[in-house]
Amino acid sequence: MKHILITNDDGYDAAGIKALIEALSPIAKITVVAPASEKSACGHSLTLTRPLRLVSVDDDFYKVDDGTPTDCVFVSLNNLFKDGNKPDLVVSGINIGANMGEDITYSGTASAAMEAVLQGIPAVAISQVYKNLSQSVKMQWDFALAKKTIVTIVSKILNGSFPLGERKFLNINIPQISPQECLGIKITKAGYREYGNDTHRHLNPRGEEYYWIGLHPLIWKESEDKMCDFETIKANYVSITPVKLDMSSYEDMSILNEWMNDDKQKEINV
Repeated sequence: MKHILITNDDGYDAAGIKALIEALSPIAKITVVAPASEKSACGHSLTLTRPLRLVSVDDDFYKVDDGTPTDCVFVSLNNLFKDGNKPDLVVSGINIGANMGEDITYSGTASAAMEAVLQGIPAVAISQVYKNLSQSVKMQWDFALAKKTIVTIVSKILNGSFPLGERKFLNINIPQISPQECLGIKITKAGYREYGNDTHRHLNPRGEEYYWIGLHPLIWKESEDKMCDFETIKANYVSITPVKLDMSSYEDMSILNEWMNDDKQKEINV
């Protein structure tokens, strides 16, 4: 049986990871290593200034005290999986909230997948988009479409091959609809996210000020081909975006060379 390492950034007891375990347990051996507490928007961060504890919660189920999703993948691959016995796949999620556009760079969910592919393990990140994250909505999480989608994608990977090359992973976002309402799956590009400044200033009981960063609404710049992740989700499709870790702007290298050489040419002319 194939072996899957599961992690997330919402914490080991989050509703999304429980749904993911339930969905994938029938088709593969599962090992879970997740943060002990929520680590949303922690990015691709490793903990270097304090020790980490890998705490057993259940059989093949661990939490990492104060660890990030990247820590979870790094520590587990180098300690739980030894002698070349690596997992066949890493799946990160199901995240509560979208991870689209430039939010991928903030995402702990996506960063766990980044770490996996850096370590040579194929990876998938999956997130459940919600129109709002009020307390009433949080009490009614419905992962039916997410579970159906991840079983389809993971089965295809485990029974065949991973479709991407080195240092690339699949980033899946699920619309807030039922499986019956979903129009299908589209392969998308990461959209152009637009950001506001939702930062709130407060005073504590001692009169000291502090700031709390809020949630930004899902606003994006429309693309001409209507094929970005935001637009696909809005149209009631599942979005799957292939993401690569090479962030080099190749199309700008010649421009940068000209820009650098421009000063040298001016010196010669002088």
